Order: sequence, then C-alpha cells, then structure tokens
Amino acid sequence: MEITLKGDKDFDEIPSLRTKCLRINLNENIYGTFAEIGAGQETVRQFFRAGGGSGTIAKAMSAYDKAFSDAIYGIEDDKRYVTEARLRKMLDHEVNLVEERILREAHPHKMFFAYANTVATIDFAKKYKGHGWVGIKYQVDPDQGYNEIVLHLRFKETDARLQQETLGVLGTNLIYGAFYKYNEPKKLLRYLYDHLDKDQIEIDTINFTGPVFEDIDNRLMSLQLVKNGMTDAVMFAPDGNNVLPARVLYKKNLLALRGSFRPVTKVNMDMYKKSYEMFIKENKVDIDNTQVIFEITLSNLRAEGEIDEQDFMDRAKLLCSLGQTVLISNFQEYYKLVEYFSQYTRARMGLAMGVNNLVDIFDEKYYRHLSGGILEAFGKLFYKDLRVYLYPMKNEDGSLTDSENLKVHPRMKELYKFFKYNGKVVDITDYDESTLSIFSRTVLKMIAKGDDGWENMLPEGVSNLIKEKSLFGCETEQVYLGK
Repeated sequence: MEITLKGDKDFDEIPSLRTKCLRINLNENIYGTFAEIGAGQETVRQFFRAGGGSGTIAKAMSAYDKAFSDAIYGIEDDKRYVTEARLRKMLDHEVNLVEERILREAHPHKMFFAYANTVATIDFAKKYKGHGWVGIKYQVDPDQGYNEIVLHLRFKETDARLQQETLGVLGTNLIYGAFYKYNEPKKLLRYLYDHLDKDQIEIDTINFTGPVFEDIDNRLMSLQLVKNGMTDAVMFAPDGNNVLPARVLYKKNLLALRGSFRPVTKVNMDMYKKSYEMFIKENKVDIDNTQVIFEITLSNLRAEGEIDEQDFMDRAKLLCSLGQTVLISNFQEYYKLVEYFSQYTRARMGLAMGVNNLVDIFDEKYYRHLSGGILEAFGKLFYKDLRVYLYPMKNEDGSLTDSENLKVHPRMKELYKFFKYNGKVVDITDYDESTLSIFSRTVLKMIAKGDDGWENMLPEGVSNLIKEKSLFGCETEQVYLGK
C-alpha cells in the first residue's frame, strides 16, 4: 500500500504511454487492427514497445501507395485520401476482416477493434502544416454493437518527425480513452492531450456514435473542444450534426452574422436576408459558391457566468431548424473571426452587424494587447475583400442611426471616415421597419414571465418549436395558459 503523508493533496495521475499500452496489451479480450497512413506506424509502435502486444495486435499495416490503398479500401469520389470518408472505410474494412478471420465461436469473449488514421504531415516548403483524420471502431462488450470515435486534427509543429511522434501519442490516448474512459466523454476529450501540449495539435471536430454513446449529443462535445482550448471554432450543419469547418468554408464567399440569438428574432432574420441580397450582387461573389454563417462567440455564451449547456443547445437547435450553419467560436474580436475565415478562403467576405457592434469595433480598449493597436487589428479586419453591411438602429425618439450619423470616439472619427468613404461600410437600406424595436433580451424576458405577444417577434415556426421543446426555460403548459 502506498504511503501518504500529512499535507498530501489529491490529484489526477496521468498514466504513462507505456502504462496505457500495457494495460490494453495485458487484457486478453481486447484484440484488433492498426491501419495507419501518412505518418508512419507511430501509434502501433507504442504498443509494440510496451510489450505483450501479440495478444492485442491482430495486424498492423500502412497502405502508403495510392494504388494499393485504392485496391484495399476503394476509390473516393473526390480522389482524395485524407478525408473522413476514407477513414470510415478503413475502420469498416478492418473490423470486417477481424470478424471474418477470428471466429466468435472460438473466441466468445473477444472485444474487437480497429484503429485507423489517414494524415498528411508538413510539406517540404513548410507552407502547409498538415492535418488528418483519426478514429477507432470498437466494442466494450462482445455481445454489443460497435462504437466509434472519429476526430479531425491539425498539426501545429513545423517538423515532420515531431508531428509523427505527436500522432502516436494522440492515437495511444484515443485507444486507451475509448476503452477505459468512455463513461465520461467530456473527460475523455481532455485525456486526449495527455503528454501533449495544445501548441502541438488542434482537434477541431469530433463525433461519438454507438451503444455506449447513445445519450451523447455531439454538439455538446464540440462545445467542449472550444471550452477546453483544443480549437478556436466548431461548426454545425443545418441538420444539427458536427461538420469540419474547412469543408464548409474552403474557397467560399462568406457572409457572417454574429449575435446572441437567444432566441433568434425577426430582426436577426431581416438583417440576414437583406445583407444576403446585397452581398450576392457584389462583384466577385458567386451565389452558387456563397456560404452564410451564424456565429456565436464563447464570450456571449458566458455572458451570465458559466456556460449553460442547455441554453447553448436551445440556440443551436433554433438556428439549425431555420436551415442555418452555426459557428461557435472563441473570437471575441471581429478581426480574429476574419483571420480565421481567411485561412480557408481568399474570396470576398461580408459581415452583417448592427450599429452598436460597429461602434464597439472602433473602441481602442479591445486592441491594447496588440503591438500595433487598433491599426493592426483593422489591417486584418478590413482586408482587401471584406465589407460590413450595417443594419440601422431605432432610437428612443424614433430617429434612426446608420453609417452616416453614428458616433465613434473623436480619435477614431477620421479612421472611421476612411473606411466609410472607401466602401468598406455600407448601409442596409431596404430593411423591415416593423422589426427595428425587437430585441432578443426582451423576448427572453417575456418568455420567462409567461407574457403574451412574444410569438409575433420571432420567425415563422420558431415560437412553436420553443413551446414544443420547452426551450429557454419555456414551459408549454404555462405559455398556453398565459401564466
């Protein structure tokens, strides 16, 4: 028994890589295949070196040649190899082979698995740092179906050998977590970084499926990635499922709207529709290659302290129900959002926002951490192909504030005029005046109090969804009774 001394504190002890591999290798029932393409066989190497691997490793392979890879796993429609589709084919193929070759009758207690990765490491010019897909398909009970954990990573290191080693550590953490931490998926995410630093690798997409993850909402798992600092942004498609941001943003014309969307109101949708109509008429904007993004910042989700995960889910469900693509980001400043988009596209971009948001952009206090201050931020924000579409604000006296009469700090006045007169800021003129007095916070208070009339402030169908699903604390019975 280990000795404890007065003053000792409890802490989580991170098992070594060898300990993790050895625990799996010494379990006589865990048995499967390692298929790694693109960065050596770094994961299985950890299990070979730990010892006892003969009882765990059915096969280790790397189909590096494209012709061999296609012969084994088939040809992808897009002819690419570092894709989620390729990874899933690898997992399915290898599990099927294990099932065919290891008879259940002879091995009734075996829990089969297939671990796979397909990655591209940094190129010789060091312009492309590399990325990859990593996953495991496995059982925790021989009588149960298979579970899957699939993730996408981006390398941050600038040396191919270091990237290979990092991949091996991540793969080991994933396999160990899949078998021994599956009951706590949120903690499993953090354990993926055991013996790794966030400066080494970014995980920007993850999906859990299978019997042991039936109660897991992958959108909440994605939120954890941003909360834990594993990535700066995650994305959900209109169907509500996680989607790789690069797949959606790549070489697209982008129009982004930032808001709380708590809940989404008629003014939000009017801003979107009118800015979209203006955006697609711009030069260099291809309507068939245009993507609209509704973005919520993590700071917005933390507006009232700790992140309320149910509140987050309510917002995401409503936006997805309206057919929108949702981005959850860690970008408090707009220039960081534009910088993020510019990783994936050089096409023309647009930002739709209200007057208050634009006034905040011209507040110097948000840029004190930059050596170049507000000028550095604006150099990134108002780059060559970005335009702000400004939605007017109705004042208490009934007057309107737009780009012509909004007031910024006197020191910023000439800077604002420069961007205004160079066409970087344009007014949305064809707006719906009846929506200008609608605010999300007002609607939310009315829902909380059970007041009447809030339904008319929301897009068609949204109020019914709030009532049916009891979103934002709305109790269906209370609302209908007018309580």
